[in-house]
Amino acid sequence: MIKRLFACAALFLSLFAIPIVGLTQANDDAARLASEGQQAMAQGRMTDAKDVFEKLARMEPAVAEIHASLAAICFKLREYDEAVAEIGKAQKLKPTLPRLDTLLGLSLAELGKFNEALPKLEKGFKQSDPISRKLCGLQLLRVFGNLGRDAEAVQTSLELNKLYPEDPEVLYHTGRIYGNYAYITMEKLQTAAPDSIWMLQARGEANESQKNYDAAIDAFNHVLSVDPHRPGIHYRMGRVHLAQFAENRDPKFREAAIQDFNAELGVDPRNGNASYELAYLAAQAGDREKAQQAFEAAIQRFPDFEEALVGLGGVLLEGQTPQNAVAPLRRATKIRPDDEVAWYRLAQAERAAGNRQAQEAAIAEFRKLHKSTPVGLRKPDEAQEVTPQQLGIVDEQ
Repeated sequence: MIKRLFACAALFLSLFAIPIVGLTQANDDAARLASEGQQAMAQGRMTDAKDVFEKLARMEPAVAEIHASLAAICFKLREYDEAVAEIGKAQKLKPTLPRLDTLLGLSLAELGKFNEALPKLEKGFKQSDPISRKLCGLQLLRVFGNLGRDAEAVQTSLELNKLYPEDPEVLYHTGRIYGNYAYITMEKLQTAAPDSIWMLQARGEANESQKNYDAAIDAFNHVLSVDPHRPGIHYRMGRVHLAQFAENRDPKFREAAIQDFNAELGVDPRNGNASYELAYLAAQAGDREKAQQAFEAAIQRFPDFEEALVGLGGVLLEGQTPQNAVAPLRRATKIRPDDEVAWYRLAQAERAAGNRQAQEAAIAEFRKLHKSTPVGLRKPDEAQEVTPQQLGIVDEQ
């Protein structure tokens, strides 16, 4: 469940810099108080701002903007009942005053009145204003969670991630939603079919993610005892053995991984990931011919397999005709322009081909990306779950 959005009002107050118009008293007191109250809001002195606007509301009870400002202040002070009351007064006086429905939805949600808040938040989430939309979207996650509408929470999370792909607050809350939904789904699977092959596979993948490698292998072997020709299981076992090899460098795990990937291709010859992993392992072992054949086999089946294109480029760079690496590496950079390894290897290939200008452009792109890529944290293309190409395997020798 998403935490209360106490920080939201700080952003939302910027939307309520509403000019106070319609003052009826022809004296300086009302204008002075309006200016003083708005200055206190701008400076974050909410208690002072509330005192000022309450005085102003007693002087000018028929001015909707005063009540709207009071509502925003009360929301910031977490006085949600008062915020709802002030919104009601403002809407009665001027129904067309903007964003009050959005603030009302946020306030009702904070009061736990989720069914009342929902339609107003959904309306606010469709607005073009990015601040209102973000606040309503985040609050919708909380509302859907409390109403047990998990699928709608996930759908809203997907929309938020598209709208705010690099916002840390959005990423945090949507990540919690995805994790919770996955947990609930697995719980349902456990209840509905605890001994099913799907549960066994899920158990293996869960243990794999938690680095309980022996338990993962046991679960995957159990799957194969039920269905020996089930696609993807040998591949998962190979990935587990690769993880074990990475941890302790025991060659028996590397050999086990190779056997698993070959076994996967025996079950599913079109598994490009298995071909890729075999190529990667061959390249690490210095068997360039075998690596080239396996990378090319993966690319033949999946022409846009970016990691395989980068891997093939690396192998070709080590051979007798390094200029042949230009074509696959240029293709890789077009498929995934943010791949620093592809750009680095392309610079090497362009140099080998005598393309000085292209070499300089590629190395410049590499340097720009390399500064923003944490060392050792490069991930593969999200479309592929494979061992990512890294600088240092065949580069910088």
